[in-house]
This record gives sequence, C-alpha cells and structure tokens, in this order.
Amino acid sequence: MIRHDNQPPIVISEAEHARLSNLAEANRHLPGVADYLLTELERATIASDSELGRDIVTMNTELEYRDESTGATRRVTLVYPEAQDIAAWKISVLTPVGAALIGLAAGQSIAFEDRTGETRRLTVTRIFERGT
Repeated sequence: MIRHDNQPPIVISEAEHARLSNLAEANRHLPGVADYLLTELERATIASDSELGRDIVTMNTELEYRDESTGATRRVTLVYPEAQDIAAWKISVLTPVGAALIGLAAGQSIAFEDRTGETRRLTVTRIFERGT
C-alpha cells in the first residue's frame, strides 16, 4: 500500500477540483480508480487558474513522463474519460496513470498502484502544453 504522506504535493485548480470530484463520485463503480482519484483530490492544494504554474499537469495537458521501473518515456495528453484515445496517447484521468499525474509539476515523481496491484513510480519530465 502506498503511504500518502510520502507523496509529492500536488496543485489543482478550483474548477478542475470540483469537476474531478464529481467525476470520481459518479464512477465509484470503477474498482480502485475513483477512490484513488478522490484520495489525490483530498490531499491537493486548490488554487485559482492564475496561481497555477505553467509546469503543473492539468486536464488537457500534453506531457512526458518516465516510468521509473522500466525507464520508458511516454508523451501523453491527460483528458477526461470521454476524450480518451489510447491510439493518440490521450489517457483518461480515470485510469491509475492519469489519476497519478494530475496536479504534479515537471520534475516530480509519484508512486501509485496499477490495476494489478503493482507499485509503479512515474516522473513528469516535461510539460509541452498545459491544458485549460
């Protein structure tokens, strides 16, 4: 089990926090993912859009991350579930990877459990374009 007190600080805009909270509550039927997203939202610092740095992962952000267990890097866009398109590397915030990435800054790493229960660690290496 991942200890949340050892996780990096995350920042989420007030508007995204409200929408993501509603999304997670409405998707409680998804085993583990909705609860994980709610846990991340509970520990997040809430900020106005103008207070968010340009290096913060928000919804619709295009970013690069490194999987620390494999060394593989991925360039993805974090999206709401209805915009998910795996072939275009658009990953939903209602996936373990997506829920782990929200609110991180470039350079931060986070540990999370994937759907198999394995602990993984991701590091945001670059923000290409921050979403709105």
